[in-house]
Amino acid sequence: MGGASYLAQTNALFRKNLVIQKRNCRVNCCLVCFPFLVCLLLGSLQLVLTVAYFSSQRTQIDCGYCAATTKSSSANTAGGLNCTIQCPLPIAPKWPPVLQLPPEGSSTPTNLTPAPSTRTTKPSAARFLVTGANRSFAESVMRNMIPKRDGLKKFAANMSLADAVLVTKAMRAFSLGAEELGSDFNHDNPLFFLQSKCTQNSVLSFPVQEGRSNFTKDAECIEAFFLWRENSSVLNSELYKGYDQEDKHTNEIASAYDLKSSDLKKFNLVVSYNSRYKGATRISFSFSSLSFSPIMLRVPRLLNLVSNAYLQLRGGGTKMQFEFIKDMPRAASQEMRPDISFIVGKMVFIWMIMLLFPVILSNLVYEKQQKLRTIMKMHSLGDMAYWTITYCYFLLLSLLYMLFLICFGSLVRIKLFKLSDYRVQFVVYFAYINLQISFAFLMATYFSNVRTASGRWIILMEFFPPFSLYRIIYEFSPPPSPFYRTDFSGIHWEDLSDNKNGIIDILIIMALEWGIFLVLTFLLDEFGTLRNGIRKIREVVEQLLQTSDSSYSVICDDLKKLYHGKDGNAEKIAVTGLSLSMQRGQCFGILGPNGAGKTSLISMLTGFTKPTSGTAYINGMDIRLDMGKIYTGIGVCPQFDLLWETLTGREHLLFYGRLKNLKGASLRVAVEHSLKSVRLFDGGVADKRVAKYSGGMKRRLSAAISLIGDPKVVYMDEPSSGLDPASRRALWNAVMTAKQNRAIILTTHSMEEAEALCGRIGIMVNGSLQCIGNSKELKAKYGGTHVLTVTTAAGEEEAVEQLVQSLCPAANRIYHISGTQKFEMPKQGLRISEVFQAMEHAKSWLNIAAWGLSDATLGDTFIKVACESDITSV
Repeated sequence: MGGASYLAQTNALFRKNLVIQKRNCRVNCCLVCFPFLVCLLLGSLQLVLTVAYFSSQRTQIDCGYCAATTKSSSANTAGGLNCTIQCPLPIAPKWPPVLQLPPEGSSTPTNLTPAPSTRTTKPSAARFLVTGANRSFAESVMRNMIPKRDGLKKFAANMSLADAVLVTKAMRAFSLGAEELGSDFNHDNPLFFLQSKCTQNSVLSFPVQEGRSNFTKDAECIEAFFLWRENSSVLNSELYKGYDQEDKHTNEIASAYDLKSSDLKKFNLVVSYNSRYKGATRISFSFSSLSFSPIMLRVPRLLNLVSNAYLQLRGGGTKMQFEFIKDMPRAASQEMRPDISFIVGKMVFIWMIMLLFPVILSNLVYEKQQKLRTIMKMHSLGDMAYWTITYCYFLLLSLLYMLFLICFGSLVRIKLFKLSDYRVQFVVYFAYINLQISFAFLMATYFSNVRTASGRWIILMEFFPPFSLYRIIYEFSPPPSPFYRTDFSGIHWEDLSDNKNGIIDILIIMALEWGIFLVLTFLLDEFGTLRNGIRKIREVVEQLLQTSDSSYSVICDDLKKLYHGKDGNAEKIAVTGLSLSMQRGQCFGILGPNGAGKTSLISMLTGFTKPTSGTAYINGMDIRLDMGKIYTGIGVCPQFDLLWETLTGREHLLFYGRLKNLKGASLRVAVEHSLKSVRLFDGGVADKRVAKYSGGMKRRLSAAISLIGDPKVVYMDEPSSGLDPASRRALWNAVMTAKQNRAIILTTHSMEEAEALCGRIGIMVNGSLQCIGNSKELKAKYGGTHVLTVTTAAGEEEAVEQLVQSLCPAANRIYHISGTQKFEMPKQGLRISEVFQAMEHAKSWLNIAAWGLSDATLGDTFIKVACESDITSV
């Protein structure tokens, strides 16, 4: 029967893998659901941080004004405890301008919000420094700076609040949760107004609306002094002298004016004000909040006062009225939630995705380590079918893994997955997982042990593809710090053309690497070390010198296998110039001691190792050139069982039957027959997992696998080892039936098995065949003796030996222990009747407990040939 087609091979492998994955469903589910567990943990941590963040913000953010001015805002609730970070402001209120005075006690306050005691303390005076080229002109301007309002008790109805110079000493930080400009008019913030000279109990009272309540705000009077300085150098020196000093009264200067060369025709001005206070750009950090709070500087009123004073000096009734200031209309900004992806870092997500790499690598190396890939290949599974199904399985697993990761990550609001376009994420991650699979395939060629593959060496190998993954995570992530308030909204489809994000470059690099890895994997698999580290380099040979007889299934032509010495050891010749032929319908047995070269011969004939020289032809095909075709017509029972622990005996036979192109009813009949022939059918044994089989049951299953599908050549390496007598007999019957139409090569240590099964027997010693023939021919040629066994009392051994010497002077004692002796007697010139008569007569004068005469066995022949070969080699 010809080998299975590519589709039949992929179907067989797919069915086999599907059964294995169903049996491993718990492991697969745990792997695929691992992103769910991690995202659930991250989501829970995200929730805890968010709750802690807003809990801390409730005591810091006053949204009462926001609730009052924005009635339609759904973000504000009673008490203002559940407000957005910045309230919506469709119509900004108007507020009178306020002038800033240094907080009393120091020019460099350490607190942004003064203590209650400080708030209630009235400033002694407001000091302004003045200089200029024209002193008289400068002093005239300064006299017009402060309007005179003597004896004020309350705010006059016809008076504009802009006419009063309101001042505050409270240093207000820009707060993202309160109204910056209106905060000066709150209940707890004292306001003052400037006068050239204050009368007793001068108070300016004016109405203020805060939220839904109205109240009257009182501003006490403080005096303003404008102090002349000779020039700008003196002014600058005085400002600098007290800057950032600890002396409380050194520098309480509100501002300084340098009028330069100003006069009535031109106005040239420099205003100096303290724009830097200790803590003026405070950055506060806690577990639950991150804030950036610059000081709100009140500069415009300083300019307005001097400008308006200049206009009044010029006359003409011109006045620069500073009526109000107002914020710009704005929409509400949402909560700046702490992002868990920023806190845990990008490497966590990289290792989550890279978790698939050791899984893929371990699975590939496991099949290599257990020789499962080899035994499948020996049963005609093609490389393309194997790589296709294996690749598709890992691709499907990776897709499910990434789908769960992105979906669950988005559900718990991880910005890394939520912000960017899902189409872009699919394309990029799909490219990466293909790259990761191909890289795992490439790395699998360098490992032969799962423990090594999953150990410390894997860390070094992971450093290459993760560079691409890190760039992907970097581009999809929000800015690295919450201090950056940017408009980052992820990567979208139209952004692929933007060279700044580099996504196109990543895709190109990953596509090139993916192709390179797959090509290298194919080359290393085809020409490399997937077969015990021995390279399978094909050799182009000349045409056969002679045409082989088609009736011969196996022809070995001077096969030789040499293992080169390593670490100072000598070379080892495993097989030396072996030549033999085998016809169809014949079972050829190979006997030999351990290390004789039997397994090396089978390995060369099955393509497991490459011959050092010579070749062999299987059904007319050269093992050096046509092993792919040869595999379609052979069956192999290896020395050690190569089975999947999770599959049943029936499932093994179904898989290998499909590889031999069996289908439908023919497949079912062949499987049933194979199970019955090796006594694995009854009692439900066929449908038990191999993990529950005994060693003998596994051995019988391996033999059944080698015979299914009608292979023309079958190799059996010690098939009956470990079997009980009944199972051994059943196996022998199966082999005897199977050899009718095929050639079987069988290695064994059992002389009984060789005699029962093998039409021809070869004894192999030191890598070469010493003799070939059937059992009778070998015993006749190398045996040719009778063996006389005599058991007597311990003191009569010498008398028995003399008796035997009298019967056959050429007799040789080959065994002697505890009164039992064996003598080898040449058949030539020896009459069996004389031996019987002599032994019966000896019973009258010797105490003979037992005696017997037999021909030499095949075992005796084997021992003799082996001993003679050892003597010759020495």
